[in-house]
Amino acid sequence: MEVLNTSGRRKTSVARIYMTSGQGNITINDRDIKEYFPSEVLQTIVQQPLALIEAVGKYDIKANIKGGGVAGQAEALRLAITKALVEENAETRPALKKEGFLTRDPRMVERKKFGKRKARRSFQFSKR
Repeated sequence: MEVLNTSGRRKTSVARIYMTSGQGNITINDRDIKEYFPSEVLQTIVQQPLALIEAVGKYDIKANIKGGGVAGQAEALRLAITKALVEENAETRPALKKEGFLTRDPRMVERKKFGKRKARRSFQFSKR
């Protein structure tokens, strides 16, 4: 299998991955996944598509992630891995789509408006 190159996005995070067949090493920004995402929950999120099609330990993944927070980065990486798996084997698409891993979550932070404290929150009202 040649190198598969895909990207995934979530909020303001962008994950670019390079997937090859290998022993299941996941490297993010030149660090191991356990070091980059110390939280078990985030590691699980990243490995969900691989676990679903029973491909844990079959692919080496090298990822570059920029922007956003840890949760957004984990979900961006999950989308990128899912896209690469579908590109590699189209038969996995229905199972991954059913779980919702192929959908790019469009929710973004709403911008702050003038005359307001936050996007929608107003300043405290004072009658007198």
